[in-house]
Amino acid sequence: QVQLVESGGGLVQPGGSLRLSCAASGTISYIYSMAWYRQAPGKQRELVGTVPDIGSANYVDSVKGRFTISRDNTDRTMYLQMNSLKPEDTAVYYCYADIRVSGTLRRDDYWGQGTQVTVSS
Repeated sequence: QVQLVESGGGLVQPGGSLRLSCAASGTISYIYSMAWYRQAPGKQRELVGTVPDIGSANYVDSVKGRFTISRDNTDRTMYLQMNSLKPEDTAVYYCYADIRVSGTLRRDDYWGQGTQVTVSS
């Protein structure tokens, strides 16, 4: 089995920072693209940004200049550094990964369980 586990969410004041982590584990042969999504109450899940296996991350306009996605391929972990947080960043944040399972040529989409980020004074 393959599992993605997020951590690092919490309550932060406007203008503050948080760092989320997403650790992949299990029978993994290779991790292709990874991404962060978020879902605010009453809204659809939206993309925050993506990072390929090799190369630079891309972001949606609403977080450019404030959020940074990075990944450590050795540790199979992706990070989301969030600075200058705003109340509208409040959401459940989910990580996503495109993964090839060991011993197969099959690639599947995997999601974490989500971690709550609340930006409020």
